[in-house]
Amino acid sequence: MAVGARPGHDEPEERPEQLAESSVAMRDDSAGGRDADPADRSDDSDGAGDGGQDGEAAEGDGAARRPRSFWKELPLLIGIALVLALVIKTFLVQAFSIPSDSMMNTLQRGDRVLVDKLTPWFGSEPERGEVVVFHDPGGWLENEPTPDPNVLQEFLSFIGLMPSAEEKDLIKRVIAVGGDTVSCKEGGKVILNGKALDETSYIYPGSSPCGDKPFGPLTVPKGSIWVMGDNRQNSLDSRYHMNLAGGGTVPNDQVVGRAVFVAWPVTRWATLPVPETFEQPGLNKALAVAPGAAGLAGIGLVGAVPLVLWRRKRVAARHTAE
Repeated sequence: MAVGARPGHDEPEERPEQLAESSVAMRDDSAGGRDADPADRSDDSDGAGDGGQDGEAAEGDGAARRPRSFWKELPLLIGIALVLALVIKTFLVQAFSIPSDSMMNTLQRGDRVLVDKLTPWFGSEPERGEVVVFHDPGGWLENEPTPDPNVLQEFLSFIGLMPSAEEKDLIKRVIAVGGDTVSCKEGGKVILNGKALDETSYIYPGSSPCGDKPFGPLTVPKGSIWVMGDNRQNSLDSRYHMNLAGGGTVPNDQVVGRAVFVAWPVTRWATLPVPETFEQPGLNKALAVAPGAAGLAGIGLVGAVPLVLWRRKRVAARHTAE
């Protein structure tokens, strides 16, 4: 048996100093492990966490970028289209269907025309030669039946693609405006403010300017118009309503707007310009009178200036004397 060894033990007993050092080393190791492992775990977890957040952000961005289903957006698109259609119908342009042959060949039965409703909002009034749509001024369509529209027609009327069945509207050409003098003798031409109109470019071939209904001379009241159809032998226009209030004229406030374009059918696309005969010199009496009126006003102004200067001079002299 070795000296200093206890029976049953192969290794010598450690001294207290060695035990203390060993305990310190173990604590250091364990502390180091605690310091290192959590850091390692933290790094790992941080990496995993970042990856998870990035993945969620990527999924969120993908969801944000993904467009909505067409069927989900369809009601919104329809709503916007209806609102725009109502605004356009009310303030800008409205489509009207031609129900008769009174404007042939310029317009034919079944044509769809676009009517400018914007310019009247800015004070524009109907002018000679324009094709206009207007409400029945009273009694013109008294015997005309009101059609019973179906659901589709009511919807198209609501959004402005068709005129309302309840509204009794007419379409004619403006021949004379307020203040004009107009007449037509049987077999002769329409005389407007002393000028004969050359209507061959727009009245129906074979029609005479007055047909079997001569009229005038008469003066159109201010704020009204005298209208006639281009198919003179088949148009119940101003000539046939002279027994009604207004003497066959139509008040300007009953005019819906000017027809500017034939939109349907596509084979008949065309604009509706003012015929050249309405541009002939001397036709506008108001313009012919205006220079004379302006000349008189100028003479009056020239005569008034010296009088005003003389009066001012007298007033100034009186104040000086005082």
